[in-house]
Amino acid sequence: MKVVFISNFLTHHQVPFCIEMQKRLGDDFKFISTVKIFDWRLKLGFKDLDAKYDFVIKAYENETLKEKAKELALNSDVVIIGSTTDELIEERLKKDKITFRYRARIFIFPNGFFKTILNKENLKLFYNRHIKFRKNKNLYLLCANAYGPKDFNFLKLYKNKIYKWGYFLESTKYNIEDLIDKKEKNSKVQILWAARFIKWKHPEIVLKLAKNLKKDNYKFHIKMLGTGVLEEKIRKKIRKLKLEDVIEVVGQVPSDKVKYYMENANIFIGTSDSQEGWGVVINEAMNAGCAIVANKKMGSVPLLIKDNWNGFMYSTYSDLENKIKLLILDKSKRQKFGINAYKYITTYWESGIAAQNLLNLFESILYKKDFNVKDGPASKA
Repeated sequence: MKVVFISNFLTHHQVPFCIEMQKRLGDDFKFISTVKIFDWRLKLGFKDLDAKYDFVIKAYENETLKEKAKELALNSDVVIIGSTTDELIEERLKKDKITFRYRARIFIFPNGFFKTILNKENLKLFYNRHIKFRKNKNLYLLCANAYGPKDFNFLKLYKNKIYKWGYFLESTKYNIEDLIDKKEKNSKVQILWAARFIKWKHPEIVLKLAKNLKKDNYKFHIKMLGTGVLEEKIRKKIRKLKLEDVIEVVGQVPSDKVKYYMENANIFIGTSDSQEGWGVVINEAMNAGCAIVANKKMGSVPLLIKDNWNGFMYSTYSDLENKIKLLILDKSKRQKFGINAYKYITTYWESGIAAQNLLNLFESILYKKDFNVKDGPASKA
């Protein structure tokens, strides 16, 4: 089976999945990169990964590679297409060949629908990607967002052809009971927040939480990882509210070092709103055995968190505060959430499982085989 994944450029979130696909398919798996990594991503510290892996074809580099990419896009058994144009797969779609689009959701913003239909260019793009070939029986959707299927179903697109998808890690294997015991040796309950300091990640919620927990005499300490346009404002507000004893803004931390902080945290909080298409920090924190409390609007949360079993979802600020207070006081629930989070993410939502589930789905379509994946990546949405 020949499988091609087409996207703008290779990102660190896609690497573990692509490596697992190459392990299973060898040279029959390729990642086609259509544009060079954006400068603004390089300035943020992201690496150009296109040159690092031999499964990447840099279609933007020269005509020879562009022609090779076109040939693969047309003739491979299955093509997955992410955030890029349809230039490479236009002929494939016309020939009704098995193609999977890879998308989070349409209506991320409250007015997202109107931003699409009232903007000529956006409407044209949306039509070409999702409506033009809607009758193609072999066009499917991998939806990397819990709310995406509802968006597409509302528009009667990809009927009965939407499958759960997301971002996947190469899981770190722990003796989870030993890791939980290590966390419980903290003198105070350690709470971790990791995100960019931008408006829709809502770092201000962490300060409100800290202020109220301190006022009510809870024993805790919060670390905030990341940087962004709001970082200095948040630092000033911490000083103004006299919260330096309960909050530390660590700042930017390399992605491979974030795991260290998660391994030492008892609780992880995710405060992003619906603009968070996925939120891979939830995967990472679950892998590290944290008790998760996360906004249910985050794209990954309803897929990864089984409420009150491997974490908490929250809907309002008061809901968040009450659940954090409960976890600070209830050691056994913290431990249960951490253990169950680890077991769930390593059983259902890591890169090797995602790759194998997806290949099983492809085989079921290509060769009319039964497909029995009921939970996790590639299960029916």
